[in-house]
Amino acid sequence: MKIIVCIKQVPASSQVQIDPLTGVLIRDGNNTKMNPYDLYALETALRFKEVNGAHITVITMGPPSSKAVLEEALWMGADDAVLLTDRKFAGADVVATSYTLSSGIKTIGAFDLIICGKQTTDGDTAQVGPEIAECLHIPHISYVDKIIKIKDEAVLVSVSMDKTTEQWEITYPGLITVDKGIFTPRLPSYKRSKQLKDEQIKVLTFADFADQDESHYGLKGSPTQVERMFPPQKNTDKEVWTGTNQELSQQLFQKMKDLKIL
Repeated sequence: MKIIVCIKQVPASSQVQIDPLTGVLIRDGNNTKMNPYDLYALETALRFKEVNGAHITVITMGPPSSKAVLEEALWMGADDAVLLTDRKFAGADVVATSYTLSSGIKTIGAFDLIICGKQTTDGDTAQVGPEIAECLHIPHISYVDKIIKIKDEAVLVSVSMDKTTEQWEITYPGLITVDKGIFTPRLPSYKRSKQLKDEQIKVLTFADFADQDESHYGLKGSPTQVERMFPPQKNTDKEVWTGTNQELSQQLFQKMKDLKIL
């Protein structure tokens, strides 16, 4: 069985810089980490590997510094890693990102299952996983919170919806996105980090893809554009009111009207 796990390098804190011209995050590799939800996706793949000896390939799109999260994934137990990096991929929205990742997956070759984290902590769209599946024309299931049974031709999963918990079976090849708590992610192995210190991570660029239409990638391939992005403004202003219950309720009512909450 061949499993592909999509991972991403994200900011490790809210203290990030934003390009004033493009309105996108500046990803220079400093103060970054693997997207937390992707740790659950990788752990899920590793549990498959323990059951049926699956071969796990991790893939990410980003600048060269993104190799750090690929190395971490290898130390956790992945078998090989692929980095998609090219200036032509920069500034991609979810549509262009999904198309680029799907193009990279096509270049890698045949697979049985793609596993993604539910969402990323920098974008929070939860759209990239399903869009990859749509680009590849394969079935997909989102919000998986439990692997019930791994079969030869399919996998039975539990899906957590807003008001219900459902069971679905997805045949291979397919894609699932997993929620946090599905498994507890393991720590990277120090022994594997030493064994794989000279491991070469495969790098794919725009030139390696079958589709050479630049309008499908990066900013050119993004139908949505960021109008404005800025760090959250901290406001520590406070007011202290005194008075009777009726006076305080009237003040609160007026304040809410002034703020256009009411």
